[in-house]
Amino acid sequence: MSKKLISIVVPIFNEEENIFALYQALQSVFKEIALSYNYELILVDDGSKDKSWQLMKELAAFNSCIKILSFSRNFGHQMALTAGYDAARGDAIITIDADLQDPPSVILAMIKEWQKGFYIVYARRITRKDSLLKKFVANVYYRILHLIADVAIPRNVGDFRLIDRAVLNGVQSIRETTCYWRGMIAWTGFAHTFVDFKREQRAGGIPGYTWKKSFKLGIDGITGFSSFPLEIAAYVGFFVIITGSLMLAYITYDAVINAIYYPLFKWLTTIVYIFMGVQFLLMWLIGEYIGRIYMQQKQRPLYLIKEEKGLEKKIHEDNAYSPKNSARDICCSSADRPNTSSSTFE
Repeated sequence: MSKKLISIVVPIFNEEENIFALYQALQSVFKEIALSYNYELILVDDGSKDKSWQLMKELAAFNSCIKILSFSRNFGHQMALTAGYDAARGDAIITIDADLQDPPSVILAMIKEWQKGFYIVYARRITRKDSLLKKFVANVYYRILHLIADVAIPRNVGDFRLIDRAVLNGVQSIRETTCYWRGMIAWTGFAHTFVDFKREQRAGGIPGYTWKKSFKLGIDGITGFSSFPLEIAAYVGFFVIITGSLMLAYITYDAVINAIYYPLFKWLTTIVYIFMGVQFLLMWLIGEYIGRIYMQQKQRPLYLIKEEKGLEKKIHEDNAYSPKNSARDICCSSADRPNTSSSTFE
């Protein structure tokens, strides 16, 4: 019986200072994995401007378990993950960044949880060595996302995770140009667990996620998994109508009962204020229709099937995705794994 395959996907963007260090850190992990599984390492160059691609080619030439691909330009971290997922053949797929902030040693703990039957294993940060401003912004953002998202997206987790082939089969049908993998993985609803770790400082180089890219990722997360932004107009509209009506009732009472004179512009201002609320409600209704069009054009499957048994015919094949047979492609079995005992990469 052939061993199952573990795929490790690493997006690369200007990481020439970290590529060899990452490979060295993964070496001990590979040795442990190889006792029970075959493995492959997939490096995705996201349009790097430094020597990252050249170093990746050197590693691939040295180790046949390493698969590499390069984008024509920088398409973004999430698209690099997408390409890595598309290329992965494993029964379990692990994604990790190249900056060594996420310790590769955690991978072994993630595999143990997967062996217990969990389909998704998140690496959860219990500490992170970032600036106070970045910690504050991230904390506020994830609190807001947790409150308004239509699905429960775990907090304090990034893109360091393990997913089962069944999960990947489900989400691979989602081809959104503004993909937010943290949300899409959570959206599947498969059984998940956490492995806690302490996040380290970046090993070297400059972070690929600028404030601009982080902001875009945050917007993708909110708009992709929450209709709350469309509902804001409704809340504002109701507030304006209620307060405007109370204001109109007050000046009407004051004018009729207390014989207080109010100039015409005050009456008109109050009425216009109320109609502003009506406009907000109309904007909300239009937004609801646009939101439904937006959700429909995503063409996400209506549901996912975890297991099938005894069905003579696949049910609703156009609307559901069920686990396909897990990949059994063999990479780096003990017979064909290169001897690296004397390598300069160790």
